[in-house]
Amino acid sequence: MLAELAAANAAYDVVKQTIANGKEIYEAAEAMAEYFGLKQEIQRKAHEHGYKSDLEAFMAAEQLKAQEDELKQMMIYQGRAGMWDDWLQFQSHMKKSREKAERDKRLTVQKRKQYLIDTGIVIAAGLFGLFAVGGFVALIL
Repeated sequence: MLAELAAANAAYDVVKQTIANGKEIYEAAEAMAEYFGLKQEIQRKAHEHGYKSDLEAFMAAEQLKAQEDELKQMMIYQGRAGMWDDWLQFQSHMKKSREKAERDKRLTVQKRKQYLIDTGIVIAAGLFGLFAVGGFVALIL
């Protein structure tokens, strides 16, 4: 988790430096995308281990929250009007999209498993039928 936090801090520093150099916030879009991706990864790891049992995860999440508040201020005051609200809507849309993709992936895996099970049953039934017919023919002969 420390590696992800260090990378998130580096991406955040790129965004801050871009703004400090008088450039537009959209010029730091790649660093912002990296930052928010790492933020999601850190939050996922924090949820895996639990908030109360992992002080490191909690402190990392708190640091990211403070940085995100600063990014919010940058978007509000140095971005275009309504940029922060549009960003929140975009994040919501992307989260729903990722959740749908994960559901679809789980459904595909489940369907594949069921297909393999069904195929195995058909093959076993076919072999059983062949042996039954062979045994019946052997008894007749």
